[in-house]
Amino acid sequence: MRHRVAHRKLGRTPSHRKALLRNLAATLIEHGHLRTTLAKAKEVRPFTERLVTLGRRSDLAARRRAMQILPRKEIVRHLFHEVGPRFLNRPGGYTRILKLGPRKGDGAPMARIEFVD
Repeated sequence: MRHRVAHRKLGRTPSHRKALLRNLAATLIEHGHLRTTLAKAKEVRPFTERLVTLGRRSDLAARRRAMQILPRKEIVRHLFHEVGPRFLNRPGGYTRILKLGPRKGDGAPMARIEFVD
């Protein structure tokens, strides 16, 4: 039984998993969409949505918190100047996951995660 088991391990150590989620979220914020496996897309969705909520707040504490999480300053700038203001009137649910076919090499289920417009 999976009672109280919150997240997927993705076959990685905790530090590797944290780095993976940070980089996937940064790519999603920078480009607006991302093609990855379904498990990674489902895992990065709440991570990214919390960052967008920080971007909506747009105060100094939120900016410092985002700087702790995201790897580069220009991604944080993009989050607070373009992505955050875009969702000011939306109460949540900033991303969508679209299922794609299986990956050609190993048959892993693929997905595209993108911001809703």
